[in-house]
Amino acid sequence: MDRRKFIQNTSLSLGALALFQKGLSSSSKKETEKKRIVVGAHVWVYASTQPGYDVSPVLSRIFSDVSYAGFDGVETMEHPLRSTLYTGQIKELIEQYKIKLIGSSYSGEMWDLDRQNQIIEDVENIFTNMASVGGRTFGVSVGEPAGRKKTEKEFDSQAQLLNKIIALGEQKSIVMNLHNHTAEVSNNMFDLRGTLKRIPDIKLGPDLNWLLRAGINPVDFLREFRKQIVFLHLRDQRNDGKWPESLGEGDVDFKELASVLKEINFEGDAIIELAHENGFIPSRPLKESLKMSRYFLKQSMGI
Repeated sequence: MDRRKFIQNTSLSLGALALFQKGLSSSSKKETEKKRIVVGAHVWVYASTQPGYDVSPVLSRIFSDVSYAGFDGVETMEHPLRSTLYTGQIKELIEQYKIKLIGSSYSGEMWDLDRQNQIIEDVENIFTNMASVGGRTFGVSVGEPAGRKKTEKEFDSQAQLLNKIIALGEQKSIVMNLHNHTAEVSNNMFDLRGTLKRIPDIKLGPDLNWLLRAGINPVDFLREFRKQIVFLHLRDQRNDGKWPESLGEGDVDFKELASVLKEINFEGDAIIELAHENGFIPSRPLKESLKMSRYFLKQSMGI
């Protein structure tokens, strides 16, 4: 082979190798860019000690604690996002602690036709403020009438309002998910199924512990609704039915949950929501329980 051919062949070989390596690099990049499970902390354990469950006065403590504990971000309740002042504070805290505002939970009497305009105005304001600080999820609890089941007409009103909220969210790149307490999943999931009958593909953000307390097997729920689950609330529970101080101090099989989440290809947000029984006296600072919970989740679920 003469010198010219040798150089040409060598150049072709090196070019092919470079393309191959580029392909590997691109493939590797795509793998790392796959949406991972974002792990956050919900503010309920702080809200439960505040007047009106409003965490606005303790936002600094919340972001400090959640950052210390190693979470990706915070899921707040709606109260501070009604105010441009507190939304501005959230923006400063995001920058200070380098963690996200993942989104907000929200409760309203969605079934009550007379409240629809009020709720829509409230949600529009919250969405504007939340979008300004990068929030992207909105977990909605639909409320319940006192002492009775909803009527078909009330379910129709509820679905109408939820569809409006979904559409508003799409305008702001905010994804609404249907959240549950025990009421929405009691009586063979009567309330949830009433919504699903009208909005079959609605995105779900189940609280796995409230499912358990309502007599629903969380594993069965995850499998049944795998295609529309985008969000999770996680909490531990002892065999006596009581909440422990942090994740890992109860008896929930989180390794089994991890296996099921892998099976259903879950790629949403997993939010730890600590809660304590009435009269509970903490044995440690709350930030330490959050840190223990975050570490336990890494060890038991790999997230």
